[in-house]
Order: sequence, then structure tokens, then C-alpha cells
Amino acid sequence: MVLECKQIAYAQTDFDTKFGVPRQSGRVDALTARIVFLPKYRNPDALRGIEGFSHLWLIWHFSEVEARDEFRPTVRPPRLGGNRVEGVFATRSPYRPNPIGLSCVKLLGVEHTEKEGDVLVVSGADLVNGTPILDIKPYLPFADARPDATGGFAAPLADYALNVVCDEGLLSRLPEDKRDALISVLREDPRPAYQNDPDRVYGFPFAGFEIKFSVAENTLTVLDIVKIRL
Repeated sequence: MVLECKQIAYAQTDFDTKFGVPRQSGRVDALTARIVFLPKYRNPDALRGIEGFSHLWLIWHFSEVEARDEFRPTVRPPRLGGNRVEGVFATRSPYRPNPIGLSCVKLLGVEHTEKEGDVLVVSGADLVNGTPILDIKPYLPFADARPDATGGFAAPLADYALNVVCDEGLLSRLPEDKRDALISVLREDPRPAYQNDPDRVYGFPFAGFEIKFSVAENTLTVLDIVKIRL
């Protein structure tokens, strides 16, 4: 059976590539995003009552993942070093039978605009700029929260973080409202776990700037922050 999904909106974020995007939603609350609805769905009645909820579920499409015809039952999660094999349904890998993602984000408010209609402003999103949104549902604490839940093989990684060193002169090149978000993103360690070369220089675009850094042991050092010329 082939099922059809319709895109209802898209995300506007500071990430134009996958590299650097937090691996899970809610890990970097300093990151803000806008959820812009397609013209057909820009009806304010569709958002009636939404501001009564603090958090939302975003259901979205892994649009940056190349489609695969064959079913692969196992994946190698990069956070585990790329060597450990786990079942695809025991992971949140983007390489799935259906490339569908699920993110829990905090609703900061509804922005009323003339050009784009009502736009959702959220924090904690783990989305590439332009990600197609398929549906939005309210997060219900009494139904969705499970304090006694266990995290399986991912649990030991929950508190993992790098020390980030960034010269104030470099950081000042970023808009002030983007600085905390960048530091939080870097603490999450954008690299796959199997990349551990202290001499390698990594980079990714963020909020219109190219961020260059290196990592030695547990310390990430920002080497440069350069404005991207359009």
C-alpha cells in the first residue's frame, strides 16, 4: 500500500546543511525556528487554541536523505562510533523505510505576518532550513511524559558534552541573539563519533556565518567565524 502525505509547512532555521544540527530536539533550547505554513494551510482557524500548549510535536520529512528502495533492517548510529550495529526501529536514524522525523519543540508564540500569515515560533528544533513539515500536534504532558521510561543504549550519551573555547572577538562577529545557541550546538559535538582527528578542521554554516573548529580530547576550539557572502 502506498500512502500519500501532504506538506503543510516548512521550517526556517539557522542550518543550511545537516552538519551541526542537534541530533535530537530539545537539546538546544537557545535555538529558535519559524514554522511557515504553505498558502493552502494559512488559515488562522487551524491554530485556534494552540497557544494554550507549551510544546508541540512536529512530524516532518527527512528531505536531505537520499531515498533507498531496499529495506535495511540495521543501521550504524554515528553517535556510537559508526561500528555498532543496531536495529533501525531501535534508533532515530534518518535511514528508514519511510523518512519521517518526529521532534518535540517549545512553542514561543504565534507571529502574525502579512506576507506569510500566522507563523509558529519555536525553540529546540533539530531541523535543516527548509525541512518539509507534514503535521503538527500538541504535546500532552499527561499522555506523552513517561518519567519512568528507559533510554536503552542511548542513555549513557544523555549527559555527553564538550568544553567549548571561543575567543570573545570571534564570538562577537555573530548577532548577539545567536551566540548562546552556537555555543550550545558546539557542546553537543557535531562530529560523528568515529571522527577523532585533533588536527582536522571542521566547518558548517550557521545563521549566515561559516563556523570553523577543531576538537582535541574533550575540548572544542572555535578557529574562525566568517560571514558568508551571498
